[in-house]
Amino acid sequence: MMNFVVKTLANAGALGVAIWLLQDITLTGESTGKKALTLILVALVFGLVNFLVKPIVKLLTLPLFILTLGLITLVINALMLLLTSWLADKFDLSFHVEGFWTAVLGGLIISVVSWALNVVLPDSD
Repeated sequence: MMNFVVKTLANAGALGVAIWLLQDITLTGESTGKKALTLILVALVFGLVNFLVKPIVKLLTLPLFILTLGLITLVINALMLLLTSWLADKFDLSFHVEGFWTAVLGGLIISVVSWALNVVLPDSD
C-alpha cells in the first residue's frame, strides 16, 4: 500500500513539474487546494493508464521498439499522457494537454522527474 502511495505522489510531482514547465499542459481550479486534489486525481488516472494500457501497447509495438532502438517509447509515453488528458476530461477534471508534440515533451519531462523521485523516495510495501 505504501508503494502505491509513493508512486502516486511521484506521478503527481512529475505531472506538477510538467505543468509548471510547459504552457500547453494546463491544470485549472479555483483554489490551491482544489488544484492539489485535481493533481492527485490526475496522477491516479495517469498511474492507472500506465498500469493497464501501457504494457499492452508496448507488447503490440515490440517490433517498432526493436526497429527504433526504443525511441518509440517517447511516442507511447505521449499517447499515455494524451489518454490521461482525455480521461480527465471525461471525469470532469480540469487537466488538459494541448497537442501531440506537447505530449511528447511532457512525457519526457514526466519520465525523467518520476524516475528521479522514485530514486529519492522510499520503495517499501
